[in-house]
Amino acid sequence: MFRPPIHRAMRILDRPLFQKDVHLAAACVLDSKQIAICRKELHDDILKLERLPPIRSVPPSVSTDKSSKCLLLKPSTRVDDETSWSPKLHHLIKSQQVLLTPFHLQLDYSYWTYRTTDDIISAILPENEQDEIPVGFSVVGHVAHLNLRDQYLPYKTLIASVLMDKNPTIRTVINKIDDVGEENQFRTFKYEVLAGPDDMDVEVKEQGCTFNFNYSKVYWNSRLGTEHHRLVSKFKPGEAVCDVMAGVGPFALPAAKKKVWVWANDLNPESYKSLIANAGRNKFIHASSEDGHSFIRTSASLLLNTNRQITLHPKISRTARTTGNQKAFHQAPTEILSEPRIFSHYVLNLPASALNFLPSFIGLYTGHHHLFSPHTEIKLPLIHVYCFSTKSDDNKAEGAKICGEISKQLDYEFTGTEIADMEIWDVRDVAPQKRMFCASFRLPAEVAFRKTKKVDG
Repeated sequence: MFRPPIHRAMRILDRPLFQKDVHLAAACVLDSKQIAICRKELHDDILKLERLPPIRSVPPSVSTDKSSKCLLLKPSTRVDDETSWSPKLHHLIKSQQVLLTPFHLQLDYSYWTYRTTDDIISAILPENEQDEIPVGFSVVGHVAHLNLRDQYLPYKTLIASVLMDKNPTIRTVINKIDDVGEENQFRTFKYEVLAGPDDMDVEVKEQGCTFNFNYSKVYWNSRLGTEHHRLVSKFKPGEAVCDVMAGVGPFALPAAKKKVWVWANDLNPESYKSLIANAGRNKFIHASSEDGHSFIRTSASLLLNTNRQITLHPKISRTARTTGNQKAFHQAPTEILSEPRIFSHYVLNLPASALNFLPSFIGLYTGHHHLFSPHTEIKLPLIHVYCFSTKSDDNKAEGAKICGEISKQLDYEFTGTEIADMEIWDVRDVAPQKRMFCASFRLPAEVAFRKTKKVDG
């Protein structure tokens, strides 16, 4: 009854065609002061549908006070059939508190949504294409990113038009036309604009940080927001973190905001440019753009010889500044923070190939045993490496496979205790038989201090 009209031959969106009259019964409340009481009495009789308020103006055909309202009733209630009336409705009518009248409810295009199976898209697509209606899409700033299956490509313009109509914040709809990373190593992709302008300069807010970038030139995945937050929550203020494939800074910026020293790197010049711009005046971020293999080693070496401090001046309230409250200025202490010489965490977020970067950790701290436990309280860094694997109910086989690949890359056999301490975190499904994981483990001393042969150049 409340579904939109069917227009399966439509190829260009014609909004006025989506109109429908629904014939209902309405209980007109004769005394406007009794609307709340009557609504409570008729709670089980009132029409309850999303986006359809049950309180309406009284139809012109009913002579009542202009301030009176009526309550829309369920379709099962009929004006000409007293057997369809509930006892409470019967009582209110008999006591002349309400008057039952026909009500013509007019629905138009603005009522129906995009997402649900009973709305606009389902009324347009062929019946044999209803099994996997494309309701899922990513939103990056003002851009909606679709990944349409081949069978829906003939309807792509229709789908995009409806999607943009029903999501006011979306101004551009695009469809991916290749796999991420197919074109280049920066994980960008080819796309076509289905609706709106070809404007890919977006602004995204995540974890209290603002990210501005060109979505066509850098990698960003809005579905990873929870994962970004999870990992950043492991970083403690005052620690140093090496973000090897930092992108535009989804790990780096929130970490730096909580006074974590972040060395953030990305090979993509566009990502590096956006990272610099997004970091602004945040002194906790050291940004670079070089190959990740070399960055792992050069950043560790540079940090060992770094003696950097940041002086954080107290934040004085606007009132104190305006009034010149000298007491507030003197009472607030100045904070001086020194950068550690050792990274506490390494982040390698390039799931398709990050495991191949692990050999760069071999011999990372050769000759520096004295800086670490048991000689000091400093532990070797935790490595958080992202990767893809298959999927199963318990992820045990996948965990063993990932652990085996890490052992192979580091040329090191993890012991039972080390395996138990290794965390294989299930991040998200990326395909029917493909899952993204994050493996977190402590860099083994045998790997960190291993002597390696120098190769003559």
